[in-house]
Amino acid sequence: MGSLEATRAELGLAVLYLNKAEARDKICRAIQYGSKFISNGQPGTAQNVDKSTTLARKVFRLLKWVNDLHALISPAAKGTPLTLVLLGKSKNALLSTFLFLDQFVWLGRSGIYQVLFAEI
Repeated sequence: MGSLEATRAELGLAVLYLNKAEARDKICRAIQYGSKFISNGQPGTAQNVDKSTTLARKVFRLLKWVNDLHALISPAAKGTPLTLVLLGKSKNALLSTFLFLDQFVWLGRSGIYQVLFAEI
């Protein structure tokens, strides 16, 4: 394989990775935590980057609660101990609830929530 083909293959893998919302969320998380570390709580550009990426990451969580809801209502694998089943189902229930309610937080912080209810 030549250098050009190897570069194309590597670039293709990067494209596949970046096409996933979870991958973009991880990149935003790295930027957010890095800027939080750099700013050290002090006002400035790094803190502004931290605040803006916090809101941006919430977009990647939209409708993610459906995944945990699906896992919650799906039957457990045969032979799984009851304690593990209950622990897994409680995790799915709590995470699904958090992600569902987190969408309303994002709507409020982005200003969409006020606009929608101001018109009603």
